[in-house]
Amino acid sequence: MSAGPIRLSRAAHTALRPATAARITGGFWAARRRVNAEVSVPQGPDRLERAGNLANLRAAAGTAPAESGFRGDFPFQDSDVHKWLEAASWQLADGGEGPAEEELSRQVERLAGLVAAAQSEDGYLQTYYQLGPDARRWAEPHWGHELYCAGHLLQAAVAHHRATGADGLLDVAVRCADLVDATFGPGRNETVCGHPEIETALVELYRETGERRYLELAGYFVDRRGHGSLGEGPADGSPGPRPGAPYWQDHIPVRAATAVAGHAVRQLYLLAGAADVAAETGDAGLRDALVRLWEDMATTKTHLTGGVGSRHELESFGDAYELPPDRAYAETCAAIAAIHFGWRMALLTGEARYSDLVERTLFNGFASGVSIDGERWLYVNPLQVRQDDESRKAATGDQSTHRTPWFRCACCPPNVMRLLASLPHYMASGDAQGLQLHQYASGSYEAGGGAVRVGTGYPWEGRIAVVVDAVPQDTDWTLALRIPHWATAYEATVGGEPVAERAENGWLRLRRRWRPGETVVLSLPMDPRLTRPDPRADGVRGCAAIERGPLVYCLEQPDQPAGLRLDDIVLDPAATLSAEHRPELLGGVTVITSLALRPAVARDGWWPYRDGGAGSGDGARPGGEA
Repeated sequence: MSAGPIRLSRAAHTALRPATAARITGGFWAARRRVNAEVSVPQGPDRLERAGNLANLRAAAGTAPAESGFRGDFPFQDSDVHKWLEAASWQLADGGEGPAEEELSRQVERLAGLVAAAQSEDGYLQTYYQLGPDARRWAEPHWGHELYCAGHLLQAAVAHHRATGADGLLDVAVRCADLVDATFGPGRNETVCGHPEIETALVELYRETGERRYLELAGYFVDRRGHGSLGEGPADGSPGPRPGAPYWQDHIPVRAATAVAGHAVRQLYLLAGAADVAAETGDAGLRDALVRLWEDMATTKTHLTGGVGSRHELESFGDAYELPPDRAYAETCAAIAAIHFGWRMALLTGEARYSDLVERTLFNGFASGVSIDGERWLYVNPLQVRQDDESRKAATGDQSTHRTPWFRCACCPPNVMRLLASLPHYMASGDAQGLQLHQYASGSYEAGGGAVRVGTGYPWEGRIAVVVDAVPQDTDWTLALRIPHWATAYEATVGGEPVAERAENGWLRLRRRWRPGETVVLSLPMDPRLTRPDPRADGVRGCAAIERGPLVYCLEQPDQPAGLRLDDIVLDPAATLSAEHRPELLGGVTVITSLALRPAVARDGWWPYRDGGAGSGDGARPGGEA
């Protein structure tokens, strides 16, 4: 694909720019994207039809009876249609040909036509308020999500315009954005939306149209938040609970905040939008705040999988080091939001650590959100599910730990679709010096005046071969390879000869006068390893996790002998970890085996606690058997 979700303006103040062309052709992510293209995305219109989203659009357009009113449980369900349109547009931008692509194009134009027909003459579009007899526009900023829905409409329109060149949906977005601009701002409606999203969408619409007032409006929304316009929440009798100002990040301005807080998805959508504003304005103070908030998130509020959102209550970040594995919410949308924020920070600063966390989140916090067959989804991604957890067994939809075909609040499925469809965009970048590879997937990438081809079995294999296909003539050019923070040792060669350069700050920069066809081979260590948490993370204190490469491994009941409960297993930290690739398992995965113990816990009374005082020895492991 030659276009993606971020197209920086010529004047943008960033260290790096997204690749000008990128294509994933093989390996792990190609397989996931193929299922997304062949199964998940094509199912979207049918799922949206069953859930009532499309019926709402037809009713608002006057092409279907509106007597039955709005269908669905949430006022923001139009956003699911917009996200699907964005996903399908990025899929079309991938450049495939054939009957499947023709059908997808037909469905895109059909749904885009529904959206256009449903829009009011003044540019307003949200079917919940258009169909509701007592609904009032812009009167429920906490839970109405009108600007959130508008933001997803804008992003869908940008994707559609970049993929097809057609103006129809972009015209719908411009009319909507013009209405928002006329409605909100100093001296007009001075509140913000309870769910950020409009900020990054307005910046991207500015990039697509060149209309600077969209950028200025995005900046206004970023700086207006935190001044208490939302208060503590709706009064009694209004929809939703009263979660308090931190829930929607309205307790402190972004520039003054020192910690991420509240609803995880809302927080990270806001920060992604702020990063877009900083990129286009060169605002150093805003950039510094974003670095500070990312560091707080990464160092104190991120699970090993890259998942964020420690609390089921209000889907929120918890306190620093509050990272319980069993109560982790780790919403799939929060992982996607973290990837959006991290990629923007990588481009803004040029630092490798942001792409390190993006990699971890992609493989572990995001990929778990959809089944291998592409037909079922997870809303929440806890790191531990107890065998006897009756509350989880009874849970359905959003709270279930079993993948399900759709949700009442169906934000996650089309969100996964749009990220997978646009994933090549997140692989590489360029600058005046050359090209940077942020993520490793077989494919071809153009940036920084050059082009490379990558071949790799990553993440199962650590060998990454990069062929330099095109470079500027008669001048030095830099190929930069990200060295993951977990790769304590690595090897790199050019033309079979070891390189003299060493990685600095996560980048191995190979600068020389290249010849087309030269090959770089990077070998990353893939030995299984034990990872231990910061001792301040009390929810996992005394625990260890098994990792290999970028992957976090889990212990699953089906792999264990009959009658052995996961709760009874204790890993032997002195045992060897061995890896074996099994091509027949789940489409080909590398499994890790080791020795575990089943402690022979004494059951000599009704009280489950024992004396742990001085002289009593290690009461945690009184003995065990293999």
